[in-house]
Amino acid sequence: MAPWAQPLDPLHSVALSALAAALPLFLLLVLMGVLRQSGYVSAAWGLLASGILATVVWRMPLGLALRSTAYGVVYGLWPIMWIVFAALWLYNLTVDTGKFDLLRRWMVEHASGDARIQVILVAFCFGALLEGTAGFGAPVAVAAFLLLGLGFSARQSATVCLIANTAPVAFGGLGIPIVALAGVTGLDLGKLSAMAGRQVPFLSLILPAYLVWVVAKGKGLRETWPAALVAGGSFALAQFLVSNFWGPYAADIIAALSSIAGVALFLRVWKPPAEALPAPRLTAEGLRPEAKEKPPRAATGDPPRTASEQLGPHTDGAPPPAKLSPVEALSAWAPWVLLSAVMIAWSYFKILGVGQIAIPVPQLHNRIFISLYRKPYAAVYLFQPLAVGTGALTATVLTAVLFSVRPTTFLKSGFKTLRQLRLPCLTVTLIVGLAYLYNYSGMAYTLGAALATLGRWFPLVSAYLGWMACFLSGSDTASNLLFGNLQVAAAHQLGLSPVLLAATNSSGAVTGKMISPQNIAVGVTTVGLAGREGEVLRTTFWHSILLAAGLSALAFAQAYWLKWMVP
Repeated sequence: MAPWAQPLDPLHSVALSALAAALPLFLLLVLMGVLRQSGYVSAAWGLLASGILATVVWRMPLGLALRSTAYGVVYGLWPIMWIVFAALWLYNLTVDTGKFDLLRRWMVEHASGDARIQVILVAFCFGALLEGTAGFGAPVAVAAFLLLGLGFSARQSATVCLIANTAPVAFGGLGIPIVALAGVTGLDLGKLSAMAGRQVPFLSLILPAYLVWVVAKGKGLRETWPAALVAGGSFALAQFLVSNFWGPYAADIIAALSSIAGVALFLRVWKPPAEALPAPRLTAEGLRPEAKEKPPRAATGDPPRTASEQLGPHTDGAPPPAKLSPVEALSAWAPWVLLSAVMIAWSYFKILGVGQIAIPVPQLHNRIFISLYRKPYAAVYLFQPLAVGTGALTATVLTAVLFSVRPTTFLKSGFKTLRQLRLPCLTVTLIVGLAYLYNYSGMAYTLGAALATLGRWFPLVSAYLGWMACFLSGSDTASNLLFGNLQVAAAHQLGLSPVLLAATNSSGAVTGKMISPQNIAVGVTTVGLAGREGEVLRTTFWHSILLAAGLSALAFAQAYWLKWMVP
């Protein structure tokens, strides 16, 4: 039986076909950002819209549509939710054993009770470390809960951590996005890693300052810019050096550790002004007090607490706990250092591929012809028993052994994680199913091919292609698999560097991560905002657009004026 060929222009008008292809994305944005629907409700309607368009407009056989959606659902469960589950299990274990509170106290001590410095240390530095080891929403969930415990509101915690979860995303967990990009395009891995390492560090450099501006505006930034510069500069330099001279695998882990160490050492010799600015509340309309929001747990409608109040729960009039001893500080960081070490070993010894099983998806593998690339569309599910999630679970077990955790406590934290992820799991699987249907039906290629007709101006939208794909899938890796080849094809047509445009896809995708329903759904699990994902999306949307514009401008300059930056 001949494979079904994807129509690039089903409505016989490039503009109309592209508009039709954009409808599911537009629907998701409206439902979540305007109508404030929950993630799983928005994803379900988006999936339904994609299914109708795929079968009615793109004339995709119903069987192929159902199988491609099911393929996405399975991928959403393993490896995506497996990674999230293992990473959040480690987080819950540290909470249940008191080690997470030690980490909170360490952050308070080293940030001098200043909310602006806490944003740098927690959202940027610590969040980047988690992104380099796990990714897929777990960094936002863990870092947001840490900010919540420091006195930030629930929505502010989630929003700031989502914005921060950009600079490390291009390399992601163990460099997998760049490895996937090299695999799908056939381009040199080292050159792609180097090119991404000559784009994303510019974002890394300014992001800590941008986060401070978000929570404290101009005055706050003027008072804390030295710390923001140290955090961004050390991260950007390490990210550039590792990605250009070693490869993508440990770029974010080493950069994050360098940034944490740099900020901690810098704060020993420099302190912000004694009068700390209270972090204003984030609302959909802007930065202003939120009278109606009632965040759970430690978050209240009041400004972040003072340094003495943040050092730990204690009765009124009682002195705050003493400073952490060296042993307590090591205990606070041990789980996360273990996670980093295990992930580096996982990458270095290429453990991911051990025991891998390639399973062609029945009645879908090579049954679709990609008209844009003139080749069959493979559908091979790679089951990796030792996936990144298994590495994170290994770190969780080692943490339990290190601290002699009782089996009942260990299992209790695991069951708590399962309960937390019920609704996020539904959202993620629906979104990934939608993304796979979007790809296999040809709607993604219709939209991408329409943008490729921009000719000389294409580099200006190259980053937005990655942005769009990451918004839809929640994954920089999926974004590269989706549009990596399209970027290369456009580069050849326009006489530009395929390495530049392919890497720009990965760099641009990082800015779509903060508005991805999948990422938001996982990120809000720990701060009590499940079902209110739309409110969070409203506060991050324009930040996403702005940062994507900056990366697009950089790619355009590198394409025509800064060609010496392209390896």
